[in-house]
Order: sequence, then structure tokens, then C-alpha cells
Amino acid sequence: MASIHPTAVVHERAELGDVTIGPFAVVGEGVQLHDGVYVGAHAVIEGPTVVGEHTHVGHHVVLGGAPQDLKHDPTVATRLQIGRHNVFREFSSAHRGSSGGLGRTTIGDHNYFMANSHVAHDCTVGDHTMFANSAAVAGHVEVHDGAILGGLCAVHQFCRVGRLSMVGGGAMCAQDVPPFTIAQGDRAKLFGLNIIGLRRAGFDADAVAPLKDAFRQVFVSDLPRKLALTRAAEAWPEAAEVQELLTFIRTSQRGVCRAALQG
Repeated sequence: MASIHPTAVVHERAELGDVTIGPFAVVGEGVQLHDGVYVGAHAVIEGPTVVGEHTHVGHHVVLGGAPQDLKHDPTVATRLQIGRHNVFREFSSAHRGSSGGLGRTTIGDHNYFMANSHVAHDCTVGDHTMFANSAAVAGHVEVHDGAILGGLCAVHQFCRVGRLSMVGGGAMCAQDVPPFTIAQGDRAKLFGLNIIGLRRAGFDADAVAPLKDAFRQVFVSDLPRKLALTRAAEAWPEAAEVQELLTFIRTSQRGVCRAALQG
């Protein structure tokens, strides 16, 4: 049974499971809160927004706000979809999709959004990601599973942040960050593989070695990019992570970050 503080404002057409809503929180029309959701003091959730089971919405968080997109038609209903077991710390925010985009912003499961972090309209965030304090992603960004965004970093519109990658604090990413890598700086460049992140994800030395070789061939060698991709693919045809890295690079629309050694 829901526990709602008497000062909270909950719209009559909000759908609530077994949730807890703190003082002065606002839950709007079209919001669905599943069982185990906690909404802290002064948080605001606007609809249409779905918040999955056991998600923690901290104090002063804003979820489901209108997209910051001047082309958005406010008469078109767009949505924010949030999965299970997420944590939104104080003053973090995530906006609904835009009428000119996907029409939805999607956040997966087990993500951690630290204070003042921001997910813009039409973004797709996977599972087990972490946004450190004041990390922000612009509209239409993809953040893949297990990625970590350091404090005060920013990611340009339509960029992708690959699986198990790490964006260092203060980085400005104007291009895609390939999976398994570390990006740092303004404009962000690659400083090798995210070795610690790979180890934490269960990769042993034998699994990391092919990625190291592929990274050297693609980003450090003097080979033309197309030839380097071909040679890395031929060298490690059975290494799934290498093939994932190469496919990510080949399918990039904005281009990928350069390696620091490339100047």
C-alpha cells in the first residue's frame, strides 16, 4: 500500500503501486510508479513517465520534464521510460522525448545518476551505467551498458558512448566513444582501454589481450583506418568484443574520438 506524505501533490490519474512519496513531492498526470519506488522530498515527476520497480528518486529530482528542444510540439505526447533499481540523486533530471525525435527517452535498469546529472530528450541509456556529479548528455545520445561518465563531462547530440567505456571528469565528447576505452579531455581523445572496468566486468588477461591488439592496430598504427579495421577483424574473428569494437567504429555517424597519440 502506498505511503504518501500529506503535503505531497499526486494527480488523480497517476498510477501508483506500493510506493513511498515524501513531503512536497509532485507526481503528475500520466505518471506510473511501480512497486518499491521511493520519491524524495520536493521531487517532481511529470507524465507521461513510467518509473520501474525499486527506483530511488531523490530529493529535488525532476523526471519527465518537457524536452529542451525548440522544435518540440507541446501538443504531442512524448514519454520517459525508466527501468528498475535505478538511483537518481538530488537535483538530477531526465526529460521526455521530443516530437521531432524518437518521442521517448529510455533508461534501463540498475543505473546510478549522481547529483545534478542530466539525461536529455530522446536519449537511450542502457543498464548498469553511472553518471557522476553534473555529467550531462545532450539530446539523442546513446549510453551503452556499463559505461561510466565522470563528473562535469558532457556528450554532444547524437553521439554514442560504448559499452564498458569510461569518460573522464570534465571531458567534452563531440564524437563517439568506442566500447571498452577511456576518453578524456576537450575535445575528448582516447587514452587506451578501460582496463579496470574490464576487470570488474570479469574480463581476464586472455580476454583483454585481443582488445589491446585491436586498439593498437586501429588507433595507434599508421595504417589507414579502413585497412586497420579489416586486419583487426581478420586477426581476431572469434573475439566477440573485438568484433563489437570494430562494428561500433564502422557504424559511427559522427566519427569516433581520436587516440591521444594521434595528436
